[in-house]
Amino acid sequence: MENFIVSARKYRPATFDMVVGQDSITKTLKAAIKGRHLAHAYLFCGPRGVGKTTCARIFAKTINCTELQENGEACDKCESCLSFNSMRSFNIHELDAASNNKVEDIRNLTDQVRIPPQVGRYSIYIIDEVHMLTTQAFNAFLKTLEEPPAHAIFILATTEKHKIIPTILSRCQIFDFNRIRIEDIAARLAFVADSEGVTAEEEALHIIAQKADGALRDALSIFDQIVSLSGKSVSYKDVIENLNVLDLEYYFKTVDAALKGDIASVLTIFSHILEKGFDGHNFVSGLCSHLRDLLVSKDEVTLKLLEATPAIRQKYLAQTANCPESFIFKALELGSNCELSYKSSKNQRLHVELFLVRMARLNAGETEETEKKKPVIAEKEEIPYPSKSRIIRETAEHPAAFRQVQTDKPEGKHLPVIEKQTRSFSIKDIIAGNKKDSVPPAEAKPEERTSVVGNSGPLPELTPESFEEAWKKFTDSLKGEGARVTSMLKSIHTELDEQEGITIHFANADQKDLFVLNYKPHLAALLQQEFGLQEIEITTTVDLSESNEIIYSDEQKYNHMVGKYPGLKEFKRAFNLDIP
Repeated sequence: MENFIVSARKYRPATFDMVVGQDSITKTLKAAIKGRHLAHAYLFCGPRGVGKTTCARIFAKTINCTELQENGEACDKCESCLSFNSMRSFNIHELDAASNNKVEDIRNLTDQVRIPPQVGRYSIYIIDEVHMLTTQAFNAFLKTLEEPPAHAIFILATTEKHKIIPTILSRCQIFDFNRIRIEDIAARLAFVADSEGVTAEEEALHIIAQKADGALRDALSIFDQIVSLSGKSVSYKDVIENLNVLDLEYYFKTVDAALKGDIASVLTIFSHILEKGFDGHNFVSGLCSHLRDLLVSKDEVTLKLLEATPAIRQKYLAQTANCPESFIFKALELGSNCELSYKSSKNQRLHVELFLVRMARLNAGETEETEKKKPVIAEKEEIPYPSKSRIIRETAEHPAAFRQVQTDKPEGKHLPVIEKQTRSFSIKDIIAGNKKDSVPPAEAKPEERTSVVGNSGPLPELTPESFEEAWKKFTDSLKGEGARVTSMLKSIHTELDEQEGITIHFANADQKDLFVLNYKPHLAALLQQEFGLQEIEITTTVDLSESNEIIYSDEQKYNHMVGKYPGLKEFKRAFNLDIP
């Protein structure tokens, strides 16, 4: 029985031209070999499976080739190349830093470096996973790395460049290997499949390339796994079942249902996905990637960012034609938030379902916002609540009239200026009621008065009893203003006088200023609405007996309490208390 060799080893590149996805690095290395501009130390860093060790071996082989080709490749005919291919070369030394990471190992390496090569010009030392060396080993390696013998060249390889100390980095030429593109991996897999006589669908190879996450070695390992299951025919269905990958059709169906606002279909699709054993977090992550692909498919400039086969690309173009950009942006935002908070959610299924429901309602949400923006015609105009205003008494033609003028307009609000200069009733005439000689001839009787704000029907007279009810209504409307306003209303005393009008007494000047600036216009508007008055005299006063309250310090309060309760002093001493 013939021994099986995995594809990652069997199809390992033997020349620079066979290396996949690292063209800039291979061109630089070939140019350095042709021009004999060789450094004494190189550092190859990058993710796993991208060709770091492979390039190091090819570089070491090509340096010692005695019949170098014009394109900078090794000849594979000379003694040096043949010995390398048969793994019997004494000029190339590979060291695993993970198991040789101590100072003693570096000392042995230093002693070995002094020995010149028997065949060829250079001795090449490839140290893999060099970041595993200890700090002491790195420091012991510094002198040799900086000034090695003329025949010695070091090639260091690592997946974690940040763990290497700066003094090592400064002594090396650094080459950063990139992740291999999905198209390049899929093309290499197609070459391997053709070489092995395997028939593989293009979509299947593309899924394998996506699963490999930029590592060609991982892609070849997955390919061998699929071939072991499917034989000489690899299909898209076999790949997604073997790798536990969610079919792209689920994402297309989910977005189509969400665009139609079909919440039931969206939830049914997600339920079917969970029944097949897929994780909700992976579904949300895959759906966000699908939305991203729809977004880049919107523009021809960004279409090249879509890594998909031509058949799948056409599906994306067809769906994105019916998908508004605003929908994609909002859905991406919802999906990103759902993905971030998925693990912290106690009911993860409900968490994903809420995201899907919100996504399905995005188009409906735009319609609702459009309806909200339509102008609404008010059937009845109400008196606005002015935040800060003052009542100014006119003294020119109408001394009894008032004008409400806005002095501090809140941002974003447009409060109208109400200006009234019509002749008004006096309190005395209103209370008189039925005395015809006290009613001005040009005005209606009290029982025929109507509100100036549009109410119809007779209005009550302004009496101490009706004013008390109006004042209660006024205070009830201010209950949501906070504790300070509530406390102020409790301390206010009001009076209604036939000659002087309404007088409001405050405990201090701060309460008076607060009322005048914020609530006096509201009271005036309320009285205007309740009693049909176009003006009313509201006088505010401060009770001096309460405003001149003496403020005592904490120490004075304590001395006063000690005078009343002598035991308080002993209590303070016993518990070692301080006066605040």
